[in-house]
Order: sequence, then C-alpha cells, then structure tokens
Amino acid sequence: MKQLILKSILLIFLFHSLAVFAERGAAVPDYTADEITKGVYVIHGPLGVPSVENQGFINNPAFIVGEQGILVVDPGSSVQIGEMVLRQIAKVSDLPVVAVFNTHIHGDHWFANQAFREAYPEVLIFGHETMRKLVEKGEGRSFMQTLMRMTDGAVKGTVEVPPNRSAAHGEEIKLAGVNIRIHYQPKAHSHSDIMLELPQQKVIFLGDNVMSKRLGQMDSATFRGNIEAIDMALATSAERFVPGHGQTGGREVPLRYREYLSRLKSEVAKYYEEGMSDFEMSEAVSQSLIGFHDWVDFDRNVGRHISLAYLEVEAELF
Repeated sequence: MKQLILKSILLIFLFHSLAVFAERGAAVPDYTADEITKGVYVIHGPLGVPSVENQGFINNPAFIVGEQGILVVDPGSSVQIGEMVLRQIAKVSDLPVVAVFNTHIHGDHWFANQAFREAYPEVLIFGHETMRKLVEKGEGRSFMQTLMRMTDGAVKGTVEVPPNRSAAHGEEIKLAGVNIRIHYQPKAHSHSDIMLELPQQKVIFLGDNVMSKRLGQMDSATFRGNIEAIDMALATSAERFVPGHGQTGGREVPLRYREYLSRLKSEVAKYYEEGMSDFEMSEAVSQSLIGFHDWVDFDRNVGRHISLAYLEVEAELF
C-alpha cells in the first residue's frame, strides 16, 4: 500500500512537471555575443518583426562585465531569450548579474527580465519612471498578447517583471565599478526611452531611438523628439553606438537613422504646403527615401510613418 501511494505521488509529480514544461515555449538557440569594445558585449538579434521563426527574438541584448558583477541592457522579449542571454554571459564571466536596464516600454526589450529575476532574485532592474507607469496601465500585457499571436505561443511561460528602480535624465549611476550616464528625451520613440552612456568605454546604448537597416513602428513617437534624442546621443563622447535593432557601429549609425526621419518629415511638410493629403503624397515621399528601400520592414511601415509625420506637421502649424 505504501509503495502504491509513493508511485501515485511520483506519477502526479511527473505529470505536473510535464504540464509545466508544456506551458513554456521552446528554448531559444544560442546567438553569438560580439565584444564591441573591451568588456562590452552585444547579441545582435535578427531583423524584422516577431515571428514563429525567430521566436520573438528581434532586439540587441547587451551586457557589460564590471569589476564585481555584470550589467545587462534590454535582455529581450521572453524568459527563453533571457535564458539564452544568461548562457552567453556564462561563456564570458562567472560574475553575478547585479543590474538590468530597460530602455523603454516595448516588451521585445524587457520581458526577458524574468529570467534574470529567477537567476538572481536581488537583481536591480532600472527603467524610466514613465515606463514604470505605462506598465501599471497595462501596456506590457497588451504587448505580450501581440507577441503570443505573432510567434504562435513561442514566448509562452513569460511573465511581466517590470523595473523596480527608476533612472532619470542626467543621473549618474555606478554599479559593479561601471559608470553609467542616463539620457532621456520625453517625446522620442515611446515617451519612455532612456539611452545609457558608458563614458569610460565610449559606448552609448540608444534603444529604439535609433535602428539600423530596419524600420519599426512610431505610433507613440514624434519625429521632432526622436531627432532631438539622436542629437543628444551625438553630443556625447561616444564612439560606439548600439541601436535597438541592427548592427552596432560608429556615428554613421545614428546619423543614417536621423537622415531617414529628417528627410521623411521635410518631404511631408513640403507636400503638405502644396495642399496634398498624406495619401496623395505617399508615393512621392517614398521615392525620396529610395536609399532606405532595402531596410527591413520599409514597405510595412513607411506609409504609417508618412501619416504620422503629416499629423505632426499639421499640429506644429496650429
């Protein structure tokens, strides 16, 4: 009888374990961490939108090896991606992760916080106060529903672990021997975007204020504010610029994205003055951006960008 009870308990535990496992999406394969300068690594994610094929991995998680620990920037969009990032960190250092920084509200950059909280329960997670308020209003849950749909459940098992510390414009933070300077422009990509400058390493993490070879949505952005954020980054002493999506590079990375934003808005303003609607000007504006036609998701986003710029130009006149 006793053995029967033990077998029953074991079977219940086994079935429960399998059920829990089944509730999680599959593991994400390893992606190489590129050392962009001494002690600073970036995992350059695939370009494009979340999909079944990329399992929702589309951003650029990064980590900095400090004297006493590791700092992580934008770990990704799921617990599975966070676990992949942890594996890449372990290949470089056995120091603990002491802090995670989230550049903005969009979940493809911060839902992987969960993996770091599970591995390091005392980890500090930083984000702008606006981001923290947006999470409270439910923007994280909305983004998670979108990820679940676009990836056919690949991110399943991921739960929200929002920032528990605020990072404000001009703040100087020192952790694990690493100095970090916070830059913030309130009306840039998402109204919650911080950029992280490492003065000693001459690196700046731009978040989605800058993308390279890829265009994303700007529904919460302003062209003027986004351009001002880029100018803020260019005014630093940084030599290596890490975009939210696309390859790390020099000043040409933010300059190229600023060119896209500036040219699109100026073309929209020109045709607006001629009395054209956003629909009527769409083809001409698109043709003026021919140097960007090979960017991933150009066709998906340029029409929406033109409409948003049109509304911004109109608002600035009244």
